[in-house]
Amino acid sequence: MSTETASYPVTDKLRINKFFTYHGICSRREADRLIESGRVTINQRTACLGDQVGHDDVVARDGQVIPWGTASVYLKYYKPVGVTTTSESHVPRNIIAEIGHPERIFPIGRLDKDSSGLILLTNDGDIVNEILRTEHGHEREYEVSIDRPFDQTFIDRMAQGVDILDRPTKPCRIERLSPTRFRIVLTEGRNRQIRRMCQVLGYRVLTLHRVRIMHVTLEGLVSGAWKPLSGEERAQLFQAIGRGGSPGAAQVEGPGTT
Repeated sequence: MSTETASYPVTDKLRINKFFTYHGICSRREADRLIESGRVTINQRTACLGDQVGHDDVVARDGQVIPWGTASVYLKYYKPVGVTTTSESHVPRNIIAEIGHPERIFPIGRLDKDSSGLILLTNDGDIVNEILRTEHGHEREYEVSIDRPFDQTFIDRMAQGVDILDRPTKPCRIERLSPTRFRIVLTEGRNRQIRRMCQVLGYRVLTLHRVRIMHVTLEGLVSGAWKPLSGEERAQLFQAIGRGGSPGAAQVEGPGTT
């Protein structure tokens, strides 16, 4: 299990482009473009590529000072069955205790105790709604097994939408993997959605495993392990939510229940 921390030693310096990624503002490549265009200053002088900064330096972009603070954290975790997606410390095997990260983090959305697979965690409160809100249409992919073989009618009904919790689910993509297993891609995350959809059609979910959230997958993880999102994963995440180099990202680093 990874134990990497997002904190940065106060006494050390780091390259100016890494300062931007450390604060979750943008990728190093985007930071280099900001610097080359003269939009970044260090102690009121125009920054140059390769400059280094420490906590005593005042860094600004377009004249707006970027405060030093706790680095933003974005993790991906392979949740095993039995772990509860909650921050409440009194709950046995709660996800925060299982991960044991040194920063105060929280899960983005939920994954049932009886389900397994990918979940994202962060200390960036601003990013949560951008990922979870249904109107944004961010994909979540699952592999599901049910208690008996299903036919084409089941696939068609699931894909078109099923009435649960007083309204139909959004259309989704579904693919047969075996007589009793399928892959499904949702763009919403309603409470126990897949389980409820199957129940309405007369089936019971035996196993439910999330393999993808947006572009982030379980690659590089085994059950129970976590790791920070890579620079590429973070850059794609920011691009997908339209964050880019927004000032709000500087304050923090690194889906619905089914």
